[in-house]
Amino acid sequence: MFKDFWKKLFKSLSNDVGIDLGTANTLVYLAGQGIVINEPTVVAVNQKTGRVVAIGNQAKQMLGRTPGHIIAIRPLVDGVISDFEVTEEMLSYFIGKADDRIKKQLGPRVVVGVPSGITNVETRAVKDAARNAGAREVFIVEEPMAAAIGIRLPVKSPVGNMIIDIGGGTTDIAVISLDGIVRSKNLRVAGDRFNNDIISYVRNEFKILIGEKTAESLKIAIGSVLPIGNATEASIKGRDLVTGLPREVVITDADVREAIASSIESIVESSKEVIETTPPEILSDVMYRGVYLVGGGALMRGLPELFSETLKIPVHVADDPLTAVARGTGIILENMEEYEDILIKDEDELPTQ
Repeated sequence: MFKDFWKKLFKSLSNDVGIDLGTANTLVYLAGQGIVINEPTVVAVNQKTGRVVAIGNQAKQMLGRTPGHIIAIRPLVDGVISDFEVTEEMLSYFIGKADDRIKKQLGPRVVVGVPSGITNVETRAVKDAARNAGAREVFIVEEPMAAAIGIRLPVKSPVGNMIIDIGGGTTDIAVISLDGIVRSKNLRVAGDRFNNDIISYVRNEFKILIGEKTAESLKIAIGSVLPIGNATEASIKGRDLVTGLPREVVITDADVREAIASSIESIVESSKEVIETTPPEILSDVMYRGVYLVGGGALMRGLPELFSETLKIPVHVADDPLTAVARGTGIILENMEEYEDILIKDEDELPTQ
């Protein structure tokens, strides 16, 4: 009885917030409201004063366009925190922005999605950053599990589900059953690597230097992993490495395919490895139910067909794959007791009584 009373009291005094803390984008889910923030994980810092100048959308617009004393940085690299203080400021900004929508007296309870296979030190860094940013309580969930919950897969049933989450910094491949991850693999090959592959390819083949923003626009506009339909092309501008002057070239979808081919192959091979080590009963479930693709990388044209052809298993792109993890954190928040077992606990954390 008292437990229910305290629960109701805390709920009336504080918000519950779910965060998909991604290398490329951060999404914030506010209980009862849905996803209220979807902004780039970019922070602009003034090096002279050490102060944060801009966060999110504003900071991303500054990438590659700042004066010498202002740098636009990504505080997460390959899915983990690389700059603790900047991440803390960014989380404080996002939590504050979400919290402002419904003013309450206490700091929020926060569920944060992190890549699978994250170390204890990295988990502690995320928890500390969120606590210092104003969270009252912090819970950690692995992103493939959050994504599976977000797209309403039956994770609590004794049924095998396979999910491939291709984000900005990492790709998570996981087989899930009975509230747990049965087999998983985390790769530091994802959307950002595709961008770098395109930059390298254009530099080597066309002798032109382009920025990350141009590479990403190219990937979104004409990127594909299989030749589908009519050939497409896009013109891009960059700096000629020979003359040092601006030059415009036309890039085709075949160029982009060639540029990202080895990265795509490494994701496919890792998916095969996970399947090869999955227990046969669970694998038969996966073969019947199919593999689900989530994350920004799931939108790459031809990817479901390539996976299906290579793995010999049906492949589905989840509805709204970009928000799957954030939606999962929200469902966990709203059913905390039901999903308590799937949250990551520190080794030195005593189980709650």
